[in-house]
Amino acid sequence: MPEVINVHEAKTHLSRLLDKAHAGEEIVLGKAGKPYARLVPLKPVRKRTLGFIKGKLDPAFFDPLPEEELAAWEGR
Repeated sequence: MPEVINVHEAKTHLSRLLDKAHAGEEIVLGKAGKPYARLVPLKPVRKRTLGFIKGKLDPAFFDPLPEEELAAWEGR
């Protein structure tokens, strides 16, 4: 397990710790010497493509639901 960084030190050196976490180093923050949280980099967000499902749904998908099925979905 990596060294536990206390809250005071983390506040003092937050920018440096963020750089280390972004570079892949595991940063563990602690309170009273006990592990409390882990600082990790965010995963890159994939850009969504508009219209990726076009032509893949049966046109009946957009038809209104029968009353009985609609009632079941609504918990009636």
